Amino acid sequence: MSKFKQIDFSSPAIQSRILAVSILIGMVLIFVLLIIGPLISKAIDLNESKNNLVSKLQQYERILAKADLIAASMENINKEQDTIGYFNLQTTDALASADMQEFIKKTIVEAGGQLSSTQALPVNNKDEFKRITVSVRMTGNSQILRNVLYKLETSEPLIIINQIDIRPMRGTRNKVTRQMEASNDLNVNFQAVSFMRNSK
Repeated sequence: MSKFKQIDFSSPAIQSRILAVSILIGMVLIFVLLIIGPLISKAIDLNESKNNLVSKLQQYERILAKADLIAASMENINKEQDTIGYFNLQTTDALASADMQEFIKKTIVEAGGQLSSTQALPVNNKDEFKRITVSVRMTGNSQILRNVLYKLETSEPLIIINQIDIRPMRGTRNKVTRQMEASNDLNVNFQAVSFMRNSK
């Protein structure tokens, strides 16, 4: 006879115990799936977010560490630009415009042309710079015009020629022959643009 007692699984007491254990295991599994599973998933998501934030923080710290170096570089660039002479260094818009008009007049006269008029246009502010614009009307032949444009565009401070309009002048009537004689002169309209820094 065997030392171990055979269990009768068909007995109602055993079946009710198996059913109770099965229900308990099922409830534990449901608890794990409904409560602990989402908590674990949330913890994984939070950990990933934390890692992303730490990575961004380290990136910002590296950028901030270079901020002083970048600021010093920008200051050096600004000083170099001032040294090169790209910008008008007058203290006000009006002085910059008057200085520019005087320079244009002198350039046209020295080239042999005739200045008809100059007019200061409204100053245009953009970012850190002011755009000083002067409208110019002049007359002269093609050689004079070439000399004027070359002198203006190679000047310091920098002057850019914009919206140029060139038209031949009407010929004159010969008093003896009464015939129209062609003119070599040109009517020229253009805008001269210079730049200055906005005061901080």
